[in-house]
Amino acid sequence: MTVTGPDFIALQVRDLDRAAAFYEERLGLRRVPAGPPGAVVFATSPVPFAVRQPLPGVDLDAGRPGLGVALWLHSTDAQALHDALAEAGVPIAAPPFDGPFGRTFTFTDPDGYAVTVHDKQ
Repeated sequence: MTVTGPDFIALQVRDLDRAAAFYEERLGLRRVPAGPPGAVVFATSPVPFAVRQPLPGVDLDAGRPGLGVALWLHSTDAQALHDALAEAGVPIAAPPFDGPFGRTFTFTDPDGYAVTVHDKQ
């Protein structure tokens, strides 16, 4: 028995509609037609990405969500995405820089998750 890698990523959020709108409007993600109850799944590849209502016992106000987890998303143009997010007032946690993963920056989503974006294929 062997694990082959990540198969699904979901962030637990305070307000499902607000989080889904953020990822749709600010990052251009598109919803899959039918997702599970309490979640919005986006058509991302190779791994599906979703936002969902918190599981029982999860307190999103007990510290920064996702502390210790690194979520990286690929973009075709990280600089253009950064500029659009910054212009919209989205908090930028780390400004763009060129590194081994191409142009890279980190923003903070409405629930406080730090999300890094890069554009190297």
